Formats: sequence, structure tokens, C-alpha cells
Amino acid sequence: VPLRAMAAPRLLPRLLRPLQPASSGGRRRWASTSGTVGRGAFKALGESDLAAFRGIVGSECMAVGDAEELGPMNSDWMRHYQGQSRVALFPETSEQLSRILRHCNEEKIAVVPQGGNTGLVGGSTPVFDEVIVSTSRMNKILAFDNTLGVVTCEAGCILQTLDEYLRERGFLMPLDLGAKGSCQIGGNLSTNAGGVRYVRYGSLRGNVLGVEAVLPDGTILDNLSTLRKDNTGYDIKQLMIGSEGTLGVITKAAILTPRLASSVHATMLGLESFEMVLKALNSARSELVDIISAIEFLDSATMKLSLRYLDGTQAPMESDFPFYMLIETSGSNEQHDREKLESFLFKAIDVGIVSDGVLAQDRTQASSLWRLREGAAEALSKHGYTYKYDVSIPCDQMYSLVEAMRERLGASSDFDPGSDCTNVVGYGHLGDGNLHLNVTTKEFDEEVFARIEPFIFERVRDMRGSISAEHGVGRAKAEYLHMSKSEEIISMMRTIKATLDPNGILNPYKVLI
Repeated sequence: VPLRAMAAPRLLPRLLRPLQPASSGGRRRWASTSGTVGRGAFKALGESDLAAFRGIVGSECMAVGDAEELGPMNSDWMRHYQGQSRVALFPETSEQLSRILRHCNEEKIAVVPQGGNTGLVGGSTPVFDEVIVSTSRMNKILAFDNTLGVVTCEAGCILQTLDEYLRERGFLMPLDLGAKGSCQIGGNLSTNAGGVRYVRYGSLRGNVLGVEAVLPDGTILDNLSTLRKDNTGYDIKQLMIGSEGTLGVITKAAILTPRLASSVHATMLGLESFEMVLKALNSARSELVDIISAIEFLDSATMKLSLRYLDGTQAPMESDFPFYMLIETSGSNEQHDREKLESFLFKAIDVGIVSDGVLAQDRTQASSLWRLREGAAEALSKHGYTYKYDVSIPCDQMYSLVEAMRERLGASSDFDPGSDCTNVVGYGHLGDGNLHLNVTTKEFDEEVFARIEPFIFERVRDMRGSISAEHGVGRAKAEYLHMSKSEEIISMMRTIKATLDPNGILNPYKVLI
């Protein structure tokens, strides 16, 4: 029975109505380390090096001094970071990459690995004149085990391409990101990317069965196992996952993928306070435990930004609310799953946790709801200069950080469209305590930046949180790594780096400085 036809005299008619169809800054190096790190004692490229690279990949797989091609590779998509590399290489095989790194290691030439370059902490862009090594041409899907659900692919495969390939076979990627149309799986692995499906399928670390990687000296490390169980010694692949290209370059991966759910539902809720958001979260975890696949939240400021700057979007509800939640369920029984979600929603409204809500009636409507959440980063970039922060803190303290930042910057509690106004917005993955806190100004403002950092990292430290939930450390947070890792752990990280990369050629100036 469609929800709108259900007898519910105790509810206002507007509540839980079906979602209606949608109606037709300057560039600056923003990294904290940019002013404190000088160019390392690396060799400047000469003609003999260019000749060596041509001998490995050929002229057609090189970009030398081409400003049009190198421009986007020297800068991140947010335009916070700007490098000066004049050479990019596009190897097509692990063997070619091995020869490139062997030459660079012998000649002490710095290298920055690059996938889709969609990162937000400057981890994949040059700082100075490092050679860019792109994995974009290593983009083959090598095998798929339909019985175990294991896909084996090269690092340059686009996440969305992998997901579409798997969906045609009744499976899906355990990872879903807003940048899925351009990010590469190798980059996802090197940053241990999170995303909206984390609450259901966990981290990439738990879904990767094996990897192949090339070490800085050119050694090809073949750990491309597809076994679910392998308890023989150290789990070396975990060193590569999350290392942000500082220990090796991932070239291939074997990933365990879940079955595609036949029943998927999405609902967006309006709530009056973050306290109610937490109550709704606890209720959803209890009543939807077997089918819940995503729990996201966004504040009113984020919603208004998305509606203002994202084409084709419309307000999901007639009234505005201080907070919104987006809940997705995935299961195998359409009637059972829908009835369970409806029951949760009606109870939440009946006890006053939820004030209003819409329930998507089909995939198109569900996508329009997801657009409001996943398009937030795009909307922010259109409004002005954005200072982006990705942190993990206890769920009950998540929004207090947003409020503290607004108080510190004198920002309004809601979105102010004025071009000269400072806005502070919060959204994120509620199910795993991952907050995306963003500050926008008309253009980069040194004074505002100085009031944000290190304040935000100190508050996260005091909450016993992590300064990076899923974006990595890169350049942006290297200076503050000690606020999430102990001196002993950082010392061990340096030992591992020195062992695998004694010349320090691989992605220098990142993570450890």
C-alpha cells in the first residue's frame, strides 16, 4: 500500500508525503606546511631523464611543459594547492611504472603519484617540481569471480565505472563517494576512502583481499590474493592502503563486493534539533538494523547552499528545518523493507522525534534526495572560498564543533547568502561519526584561516577524535598529525617510511614532515 494511502488519522496529512518530482576564489596554496617546508635535495630533471622516460613509456604517454595538460594535474579541484611540475608520465603497465620509479630512485628524483586528483588535502598534487606519475591509463577490469563476488582491477579504474560493471552482474562496490565519476580506485585505496556506504559495508581495508604495488625502488610487490582467508604472516597490503602514496604505488587490487540489493528505499527527515537527530539515529539503528545502508545528516545552512547552487534541485519539504537526515535502506524483500521503514518513520513522528519527512517513490526521486547531500561540496565551491575539514568525533559531540566554530568566527547560525559573509556549515556520515565542517568566505582570508587552525584540530584532539576521518593527511594536516597519533606511533611511521623509501622520493612533503 503506498504510504500516502495509509490510514493515519493521528498524523497531519503533510507528514511523510511522497517526494514530488523535481521541477524543471582566487588560487592560493592553502596547506599549513606550504610556508614551512622547503624543496628537498632532489635532482632537477635533465634531458637524460626525459630520454629515459621516453624509452620507458614513449612520447605519447608523456606530457612535458604542456601547460594545458599539466595545469589541472598541478592543482587540486578545489584550487587550494598549486605545484610546478613540468612532466607527467602515464604508464600503462606495472612494469613501466616499476622502471620509472627505479630510475627516479637511482637519480633521486621526487615523484607524486596521481589518480583522479579528487582529494581534498593536497595529497595528489605536486608541492614543487615533482614528476607526476598518473595511473589513469592503467584502467582495466581484469577479472570477476561471480561466485565469491571478487573483482580484480587496475588502479586507474574509475569508481563509478566499477560500480556500473558490477551492477550489471548483480553486485556493487562497497564504496560510494560524491566524486565517484572521476576518482580512481587506486586513489581510494591509498587514502582508505570512506563514503556513504561505510555504515553498511565498513572500510575499504576490510573489503580489499589483495593488492599489487610498486615500491620506490621499483620492486613489484605481488600481494594480489583473492582469498577470503590468509593467515600467513604480516598483512603487507594494509601498509599500502591508507599510506597516501608515500610507501608505494598501488597498481592492482582484488576487492570483495556485496550483492546488489533488490529493494532500496530512501527517506529525508526534517528535525528541530541535533538532539532529535541523535534520537532518530538511535531509533533507526534499533528498528532498521538489518536493512540500513546509509545515515547522513545536513544542517539548514547546507540544505540552503545545495538548493541555491545545484541545478534541478528543489526543497524536499514545504517547511525549513534546522536539521535534515537522509536514511537509505537496502534489502531483498520489497514489501518487508518498505513496511519496516514506514513503521520506523510513523513512530518517530508520533513520539515527536521527527517533524516532517518525504519518502522517495522510485530511484529518480531517491537520486534527487541524494543530490542534496552529495552535491554539498560542489555547492560550497560555487559560493566562495572554502576551508574544508573532515574529522571523526563522538556522535553526541559532532554538532557542538560546528557551533563552536560559528561562535569563534562570529558567523550566523544559518546560511547568509551575502558575498562578504562568513558561513559555517556542517554535514556528514552520521552513522560513523564523520563530520564535514566547512567554512566559506568571499575569497581566501588569512585572518579567518588563522582563527580556524589550529583551533579546530585542538578541539578534535580534546574530544579524542581524529583530525582526518576519510580524506587523509596529505599536505593540509601533516603539521597536526601529532594531535591524532602519539609520538611513538609517528616514530614507527617514520621507520617504515625510511625502510621502504630511504631516499624519500615518493610523495614527499605529505603525511610526515
